[in-house]
Amino acid sequence: MKKILLPTDFSDNAWNAIKYAVQLYKNEKCNFILLNTYTPIIYQVEYLQASTPQLQVLEIVKETSKRKLSELIQTIKKEFDNPNHTFTQISAFNTLTAEIDELYEGNVMDIIVMGTKGATGLKEVLFGSNTVHVLKNAKCPVIAIPSGFSFETPHEILFPTDYEIDYQDKHLQPILDITAMYNTRVNILHVLYGGDISERQEQIRLKLENFFNKTAYLFHNVKNQNIAEAITRFQLKARINLLVMINNKHSFFENLFFKSTINQIGFHLNIPFLVIP
Repeated sequence: MKKILLPTDFSDNAWNAIKYAVQLYKNEKCNFILLNTYTPIIYQVEYLQASTPQLQVLEIVKETSKRKLSELIQTIKKEFDNPNHTFTQISAFNTLTAEIDELYEGNVMDIIVMGTKGATGLKEVLFGSNTVHVLKNAKCPVIAIPSGFSFETPHEILFPTDYEIDYQDKHLQPILDITAMYNTRVNILHVLYGGDISERQEQIRLKLENFFNKTAYLFHNVKNQNIAEAITRFQLKARINLLVMINNKHSFFENLFFKSTINQIGFHLNIPFLVIP
Protein backbone atom coordinates (compact mmCIF):
# COMPACT_ATOMS: atom_id res chain seq x y z
CA MET A 1 0.00 0.00 0.00
CA LYS A 2 1.38 3.36 -1.03
CA LYS A 3 1.82 5.86 1.82
CA ILE A 4 1.18 9.46 0.77
CA LEU A 5 1.72 12.43 3.05
CA LEU A 6 -0.61 15.41 2.51
CA PRO A 7 0.51 18.49 4.49
CA THR A 8 -2.35 20.93 5.02
CA ASP A 9 -2.88 24.34 6.57
CA PHE A 10 -6.59 24.08 5.68
CA SER A 11 -6.20 26.62 2.86
CA ASP A 12 -7.78 26.36 -0.63
CA ASN A 13 -4.29 25.81 -1.91
CA ALA A 14 -3.76 22.73 0.31
CA TRP A 15 -7.24 21.39 -0.54
CA ASN A 16 -6.39 21.68 -4.24
CA ALA A 17 -3.30 19.49 -3.75
CA ILE A 18 -5.32 16.92 -1.75
CA LYS A 19 -7.88 16.69 -4.58
CA TYR A 20 -5.04 16.15 -7.06
CA ALA A 21 -3.51 13.37 -4.95
CA VAL A 22 -6.71 11.36 -4.44
CA GLN A 23 -7.45 11.58 -8.17
CA LEU A 24 -3.89 10.74 -9.27
CA TYR A 25 -3.90 7.59 -7.11
CA LYS A 26 -7.59 6.70 -7.55
CA ASN A 27 -6.78 3.18 -8.80
CA GLU A 28 -4.04 2.48 -6.26
CA LYS A 29 -4.40 1.15 -2.73
CA CYS A 30 -3.17 4.05 -0.61
CA ASN A 31 -3.04 5.33 2.90
CA PHE A 32 -3.19 9.13 2.89
CA ILE A 33 -1.68 10.76 5.95
CA LEU A 34 -3.03 14.26 6.50
CA LEU A 35 -0.54 16.39 8.40
CA ASN A 36 -1.15 19.70 10.12
CA THR A 37 1.72 21.34 11.99
CA TYR A 38 1.30 24.29 14.31
CA THR A 39 3.58 26.56 16.31
CA PRO A 40 1.48 29.17 18.14
CA ILE A 41 2.51 32.80 17.66
CA ILE A 42 3.30 33.09 21.36
CA TYR A 43 5.87 30.31 21.11
CA GLN A 44 9.13 31.75 22.45
CA VAL A 45 11.96 30.57 24.68
CA GLU A 46 10.09 31.70 27.80
CA TYR A 47 7.20 29.58 26.60
CA LEU A 48 9.13 26.52 27.70
CA GLN A 49 8.48 27.58 31.28
CA ALA A 50 4.91 26.59 30.42
CA SER A 51 2.74 28.97 32.36
CA THR A 52 -0.89 27.91 32.66
CA PRO A 53 -2.44 30.44 30.17
CA GLN A 54 0.11 29.46 27.53
CA LEU A 55 -0.58 25.77 28.02
CA GLN A 56 -4.29 26.48 27.65
CA VAL A 57 -3.66 28.31 24.35
CA LEU A 58 -1.55 25.39 23.10
CA GLU A 59 -4.28 22.94 24.07
CA ILE A 60 -6.89 24.99 22.14
CA VAL A 61 -4.65 25.12 19.04
CA LYS A 62 -4.03 21.38 19.28
CA GLU A 63 -7.73 20.51 19.61
CA THR A 64 -8.62 22.85 16.72
CA SER A 65 -6.00 21.17 14.53
CA LYS A 66 -7.33 17.69 15.33
CA ARG A 67 -10.95 18.72 14.77
CA LYS A 68 -10.20 20.36 11.41
CA LEU A 69 -8.25 17.30 10.24
CA SER A 70 -11.16 15.01 11.15
CA GLU A 71 -13.59 17.28 9.30
CA LEU A 72 -11.28 17.38 6.28
CA ILE A 73 -11.11 13.59 6.10
CA GLN A 74 -14.93 13.43 6.17
CA THR A 75 -15.07 15.98 3.33
CA ILE A 76 -12.62 13.95 1.22
CA LYS A 77 -14.55 10.71 1.81
CA LYS A 78 -17.80 12.42 0.85
CA GLU A 79 -16.42 13.96 -2.35
CA PHE A 80 -14.11 11.09 -3.42
CA ASP A 81 -15.64 7.90 -2.08
CA ASN A 82 -12.97 5.30 -2.88
CA PRO A 83 -12.59 1.85 -1.23
CA ASN A 84 -8.91 1.84 -2.27
CA HIS A 85 -8.15 4.74 0.06
CA THR A 86 -7.70 4.93 3.82
CA PHE A 87 -6.91 8.06 5.81
CA THR A 88 -5.00 8.82 8.96
CA GLN A 89 -4.22 12.17 10.55
CA ILE A 90 -1.25 13.71 12.36
CA SER A 91 -1.47 16.94 14.29
CA ALA A 92 1.99 18.06 15.40
CA PHE A 93 3.45 20.88 17.47
CA ASN A 94 6.43 21.34 15.16
CA THR A 95 7.62 23.13 12.04
CA LEU A 96 6.61 21.48 8.78
CA THR A 97 10.12 20.59 7.60
CA ALA A 98 11.20 19.20 11.00
CA GLU A 99 8.05 17.09 11.24
CA ILE A 100 8.51 15.76 7.69
CA ASP A 101 12.10 14.75 8.57
CA GLU A 102 10.88 12.87 11.65
CA LEU A 103 8.08 11.15 9.74
CA TYR A 104 10.51 10.10 7.01
CA GLU A 105 12.86 8.60 9.61
CA GLY A 106 9.86 6.69 10.95
CA ASN A 107 9.10 5.36 7.44
CA VAL A 108 5.65 6.98 7.52
CA MET A 109 5.44 8.03 3.83
CA ASP A 110 6.72 7.15 0.36
CA ILE A 111 5.82 10.45 -1.30
CA ILE A 112 4.57 13.93 -0.36
CA VAL A 113 1.91 15.86 -2.30
CA MET A 114 1.49 19.51 -1.37
CA GLY A 115 0.28 22.82 -2.75
CA THR A 116 2.30 25.82 -3.80
CA LYS A 117 1.28 29.34 -2.94
CA GLY A 118 0.15 31.46 -5.86
CA ALA A 119 1.99 34.74 -6.32
CA THR A 120 -0.26 37.66 -5.54
CA GLY A 121 -0.17 40.23 -8.30
CA LEU A 122 2.34 38.30 -10.40
CA LYS A 123 1.77 36.21 -13.49
CA GLU A 124 4.21 33.55 -12.40
CA VAL A 125 3.27 30.93 -9.87
CA LEU A 126 5.77 31.26 -7.05
CA PHE A 127 6.24 28.60 -4.43
CA GLY A 128 5.63 29.50 -0.80
CA SER A 129 8.67 29.31 1.46
CA ASN A 130 7.32 26.14 3.14
CA THR A 131 7.12 24.37 -0.22
CA VAL A 132 10.61 25.53 -1.21
CA HIS A 133 12.08 24.19 2.06
CA VAL A 134 10.30 20.86 1.65
CA LEU A 135 11.41 20.53 -2.01
CA LYS A 136 14.97 21.30 -1.08
CA ASN A 137 15.26 19.10 1.99
CA ALA A 138 12.83 16.20 1.65
CA LYS A 139 14.41 12.76 1.44
CA CYS A 140 11.49 11.28 -0.49
CA PRO A 141 9.78 12.43 -3.71
CA VAL A 142 7.53 15.50 -3.53
CA ILE A 143 4.79 16.55 -5.97
CA ALA A 144 4.06 20.29 -5.78
CA ILE A 145 0.67 21.35 -7.18
CA PRO A 146 0.25 24.96 -8.39
CA SER A 147 -2.66 26.95 -6.96
CA GLY A 148 -5.84 26.47 -8.94
CA PHE A 149 -4.52 23.59 -11.05
CA SER A 150 -7.34 21.16 -11.90
CA PHE A 151 -6.43 17.50 -12.15
CA GLU A 152 -5.24 16.27 -15.55
CA THR A 153 -4.25 12.71 -16.31
CA PRO A 154 -0.44 12.83 -16.64
CA HIS A 155 -0.17 11.57 -20.23
CA GLU A 156 2.97 13.59 -21.00
CA ILE A 157 5.88 13.94 -18.57
CA LEU A 158 8.72 16.41 -19.15
CA PHE A 159 12.03 15.24 -17.66
CA PRO A 160 14.89 17.74 -18.17
CA THR A 161 18.37 16.29 -17.68
CA ASP A 162 21.95 17.46 -18.16
CA TYR A 163 23.16 13.81 -18.40
CA GLU A 164 25.49 14.53 -15.48
CA ILE A 165 23.80 12.42 -12.78
CA ASP A 166 24.66 8.73 -12.74
CA TYR A 167 21.02 7.70 -12.34
CA GLN A 168 20.18 4.78 -10.09
CA ASP A 169 16.90 2.85 -10.31
CA LYS A 170 15.65 4.54 -7.12
CA HIS A 171 15.96 7.96 -8.80
CA LEU A 172 13.85 6.97 -11.78
CA GLN A 173 11.36 4.53 -10.22
CA PRO A 174 8.86 7.29 -9.21
CA ILE A 175 8.62 8.20 -12.92
CA LEU A 176 7.98 4.57 -13.87
CA ASP A 177 5.32 4.32 -11.14
CA ILE A 178 3.34 7.05 -12.91
CA THR A 179 3.91 5.70 -16.43
CA ALA A 180 2.64 2.32 -15.22
CA MET A 181 -0.58 3.88 -13.88
CA TYR A 182 -1.41 5.99 -16.93
CA ASN A 183 0.50 4.69 -19.96
CA THR A 184 2.39 7.98 -19.91
CA ARG A 185 5.06 9.15 -22.35
CA VAL A 186 8.33 10.54 -20.97
CA ASN A 187 9.88 13.48 -22.82
CA ILE A 188 13.57 13.62 -21.93
CA LEU A 189 14.86 17.14 -22.56
CA HIS A 190 18.55 18.00 -22.84
CA VAL A 191 19.83 21.53 -23.31
CA LEU A 192 23.06 21.60 -25.34
CA TYR A 193 25.64 24.32 -24.86
CA GLY A 194 28.25 24.61 -27.61
CA GLY A 195 29.52 21.25 -28.84
CA ASP A 196 28.31 17.67 -28.59
CA ILE A 197 27.78 15.71 -25.39
CA SER A 198 30.75 14.00 -23.78
CA GLU A 199 31.37 10.26 -23.75
CA ARG A 200 30.22 10.04 -20.12
CA GLN A 201 27.02 11.96 -20.91
CA GLU A 202 26.34 9.60 -23.81
CA GLN A 203 26.70 6.63 -21.43
CA ILE A 204 24.13 8.18 -19.08
CA ARG A 205 21.82 8.88 -22.03
CA LEU A 206 22.04 5.20 -23.02
CA LYS A 207 21.34 4.23 -19.41
CA LEU A 208 18.13 6.30 -19.51
CA GLU A 209 17.18 4.72 -22.83
CA ASN A 210 17.60 1.30 -21.30
CA PHE A 211 15.67 2.23 -18.15
CA PHE A 212 12.64 3.53 -20.07
CA ASN A 213 12.65 0.76 -22.69
CA LYS A 214 9.31 -0.65 -21.49
CA THR A 215 7.50 2.67 -21.64
CA ALA A 216 6.95 5.31 -24.32
CA TYR A 217 9.72 7.91 -24.38
CA LEU A 218 11.22 10.56 -26.66
CA PHE A 219 14.58 12.34 -26.49
CA HIS A 220 14.66 16.07 -27.28
CA ASN A 221 17.76 18.23 -27.70
CA VAL A 222 17.61 22.03 -27.74
CA LYS A 223 20.58 24.35 -28.19
CA ASN A 224 21.75 27.45 -26.39
CA GLN A 225 18.74 28.15 -24.19
CA ASN A 226 18.85 28.41 -20.43
CA ILE A 227 17.08 25.58 -18.59
CA ALA A 228 14.12 27.65 -17.38
CA GLU A 229 13.54 29.04 -20.87
CA ALA A 230 13.84 25.58 -22.44
CA ILE A 231 11.31 24.11 -19.99
CA THR A 232 8.85 26.97 -20.52
CA ARG A 233 9.13 26.78 -24.32
CA PHE A 234 8.69 23.02 -24.34
CA GLN A 235 5.61 23.30 -22.13
CA LEU A 236 4.08 25.78 -24.55
CA LYS A 237 4.85 23.56 -27.53
CA ALA A 238 3.67 20.24 -26.07
CA ARG A 239 0.78 19.49 -23.70
CA ILE A 240 2.89 18.55 -20.68
CA ASN A 241 0.96 17.46 -17.56
CA LEU A 242 3.85 16.86 -15.17
CA LEU A 243 7.37 18.26 -14.83
CA VAL A 244 9.89 15.91 -13.18
CA MET A 245 13.34 16.86 -11.91
CA ILE A 246 16.04 15.19 -9.84
CA ASN A 247 17.26 17.38 -6.99
CA ASN A 248 21.01 16.89 -7.01
CA LYS A 249 23.25 19.11 -4.91
CA HIS A 250 25.61 19.73 -7.83
CA SER A 251 23.25 19.76 -10.78
CA PHE A 252 21.52 22.43 -12.79
CA PHE A 253 18.49 21.82 -10.55
CA GLU A 254 20.36 23.34 -7.62
CA ASN A 255 21.46 26.31 -9.72
CA LEU A 256 18.02 26.83 -11.20
CA PHE A 257 16.09 26.74 -7.97
CA PHE A 258 18.22 27.51 -4.99
CA LYS A 259 20.96 29.94 -5.96
CA SER A 260 20.19 33.55 -4.98
CA THR A 261 17.09 33.87 -7.15
CA ILE A 262 15.06 31.43 -5.08
CA ASN A 263 11.84 32.65 -6.63
CA GLN A 264 12.97 31.84 -10.14
CA ILE A 265 11.24 28.65 -9.16
CA GLY A 266 8.20 30.55 -10.38
CA PHE A 267 9.24 30.39 -14.02
CA HIS A 268 5.68 30.18 -15.35
CA LEU A 269 5.23 26.87 -13.59
CA ASN A 270 1.58 26.08 -14.11
CA ILE A 271 1.73 22.28 -13.99
CA PRO A 272 2.46 19.80 -11.17
CA PHE A 273 6.14 19.41 -10.38
CA LEU A 274 7.63 16.13 -9.13
CA VAL A 275 10.98 16.52 -7.39
CA ILE A 276 13.00 13.38 -6.68
CA PRO A 277 15.95 13.53 -4.25
